[in-house]
Amino acid sequence: MDMASPPTLPRRGVPAPVRWQQLASAAAEANAFYAPDMLAPALAHLAREGEVHMIEAWSGEQLIGLLPLVLRSRHGRLPLRCVGNWMHPHCFFGAPLLLAGREQEAWALFLDQLDAAPWARGFLHLEGIDAAGPNAAAIEATCVTQRRGWREIHRYERAMLRSDLDAEDYWTAQVRPKKRKELRRLQKRLADMGEVETRLLDDPAALPDWCEAFLALEAAGWKGANGTAMANRPDHANFFRDACAAALDGGRLHMLRMDLDGRAIAMLVNFRHLDGAFSFKIAIDETLGRFSPGVLIEIANLHAVQGNPAIAWMDSCAAPDHPMIDSLWAERRTIVQYRIALRGRGFAGLQRRIAFAIANQAETLARLLKGLR
Repeated sequence: MDMASPPTLPRRGVPAPVRWQQLASAAAEANAFYAPDMLAPALAHLAREGEVHMIEAWSGEQLIGLLPLVLRSRHGRLPLRCVGNWMHPHCFFGAPLLLAGREQEAWALFLDQLDAAPWARGFLHLEGIDAAGPNAAAIEATCVTQRRGWREIHRYERAMLRSDLDAEDYWTAQVRPKKRKELRRLQKRLADMGEVETRLLDDPAALPDWCEAFLALEAAGWKGANGTAMANRPDHANFFRDACAAALDGGRLHMLRMDLDGRAIAMLVNFRHLDGAFSFKIAIDETLGRFSPGVLIEIANLHAVQGNPAIAWMDSCAAPDHPMIDSLWAERRTIVQYRIALRGRGFAGLQRRIAFAIANQAETLARLLKGLR
């Protein structure tokens, strides 16, 4: 359903966040960014009015799919209008929520709705999809079944943590002895400066103070200087506060901090969904960079994750070839983008076919030119 009205309006007698939570709890693929804990605050604070189209796939009275979409005026460097999954600045995974066992049915309904939607221009561009996940399989199978054009247009690998080893065995297996020795030295030097305490948030009453400490720590570093820290933009800071509160209320917030004499010098925020978790953001005291506080809190995070039976894996959400996390986590997650053809009648259908063909031809030409260099 294309919801032109605000996305929190009730449908079929059930408020949107409630039915979305029901779907999220039975989803085929974890995505904390599209679960209500993060999606509802993002819609409230980060989306412009009318910007996000919430596409819902229904089978009778059962919601089996949820896909947030936006219109885009460009596709990479091409001035082609298209539709894309909503990846706001704090969203690092773009897999729609699909009811387990109904994945291909949900994708067929998504595409049927987009074919019929007059506002859906060009083609569908999907980012942040796990190449080995249920969405990727359902997308490809649906396009093949419908004889619908599609292309995988980009892929990269990013670090993830998925291991049956305990934290100490994983640390020993993954990190070189020389580096482990250096990090133990840094831990000792930091402890010489004062009392070092690392802890996991377990008191709901402490959350507001922890959120403000994180925002302040992030703003004091290079992000604050560049104007990209969440505290630089009140709507982004409010999204963070509300998302953390919602996730904590549902038992899905995983937040750590490292203090030196009671002052936060490193903090890390993870959001859980199903049996997995997504590493959202890290903030450090950059004046203590010589002690590698980011690495030290990641060591604490490793112990917290591997010691929690409810967390089977964690996605780093990091950029490819990240120098820090890639050296600590051995596993990798392949992230892909898709371009999918949309259909239609008359001029709208022609425009969609032309846009899809132009994008494909431009990509093919770019690859040929790159190969000649």
